[in-house]
Amino acid sequence: MQYVRLGRSGLKVSKICLGTMTFGREADEEMSFRLMDRFMELGGNFLDTADQYSMGGSEEIVGRWIKKRGVRDQIVLATKVYTDMGPGPNDGGLSRIHILKGVEDSLRRLQTDVIDLYQIHRWDTNAPPEETAETLNDLVRQGKVRYIGCSNLKGWHLAKFLQLSKENGWSRFISIQPIYNALNRSIENEILPLAAEEGLGVICYNPLAGGMLTGKYRRGQDLPEGARLEALDVYYQRYYTDQALDIVERFVQAAQDRGVTPAQLALAWVLAEPRVTCPIVGARNLAQLEDTLGGLNINLTPEERAQVPAIPAGRWVGQDPVYDRVY
Repeated sequence: MQYVRLGRSGLKVSKICLGTMTFGREADEEMSFRLMDRFMELGGNFLDTADQYSMGGSEEIVGRWIKKRGVRDQIVLATKVYTDMGPGPNDGGLSRIHILKGVEDSLRRLQTDVIDLYQIHRWDTNAPPEETAETLNDLVRQGKVRYIGCSNLKGWHLAKFLQLSKENGWSRFISIQPIYNALNRSIENEILPLAAEEGLGVICYNPLAGGMLTGKYRRGQDLPEGARLEALDVYYQRYYTDQALDIVERFVQAAQDRGVTPAQLALAWVLAEPRVTCPIVGARNLAQLEDTLGGLNINLTPEERAQVPAIPAGRWVGQDPVYDRVY
C-alpha cells in the first residue's frame, strides 16, 4: 500500500480509503470487523464514515472495532456532519448548534476524543457559510478535530469556504469528497481544477458507480435484490440510464480483454487521474474488497485510460436528487 499526503497538509493516508457506508446495513458487525481487519493487513490506514450511515450505526461499529483492536493511533479517522439525526428543527444541517452537538455525538459513537478529518457532508442553504466555517475552526482550536474537509460541494461552494478561511485566518479545508467514476466525470469541470489550484486532496467516492461498472446490472433484467441500485432510489436515478448501460457493456468487455475484473479496471481508471488523491472503496464482503483492491496493481497510462469506455470528459449519465439539485 502506498501513502500520500492529503492535499497540502502534513497528513499521510493510504492510497485507498475504506468507506463504511455498508456497515450496519449490507455488512453486519462481524463482517464489518473482518473488512477493517483485512484493510489494515493490506496497509490501509484511512477510514471514512458519517453520522448518516445507518443513522449512527456505522460510526458505532467503527468505534467498537477501534477500541477492541486498540488501533486508534494507527488509523486516520474521518466522519461527516449534516444529516437530520432527529425530529427537531436543529437536529440537522450546518448551523453552529447542530455541528457542536453532531461532533459530540460522533465522538461518543466512535469512542474517541478527537476526529482526524471532520467533513461537512453537503451545502446547507439554511446556514450561513460564515457560521459553519467559524464553528469548524473552533473545533480545530478546541482539539476535538484535527483537520476539516467537505463533501458534495459545487465549485462556487468550495471557493466560498476557502475565501472565508483566508479572510478570517480560520482553518481551511484540506480535502473534498466528490463522486467520480467512468460514468460521472462532472468534477472535471470545476472541482478538480480548483482542488489542484488550492492544494486540496480529492477523496472520491463511488469509483465503481454503485456497482454499475461491475456489470451486475443488465439491460432487460431485474435489478439484483438488495443491491445498491435496487435498495436506494438515489443510486438508481444517479446511474441507471440507457447511456450508462451502453457504456457498461463496453467497459466490461474492455476489462475482459485486459484480463482483469470490471471492478479492478474501474478503480484503476480513477487512480489514473493524477488530481485524485485516494478513492473510497466500500464492500459488503471480503470477496468484493479483495476484488476491487486488485485495481491497485493496474497502472494505466494516459493513452490506455483514454481507451477505456467512459462518459465523455466533464459529463455524467444520470441525475442525483441530492447532489444535482439547484442551490
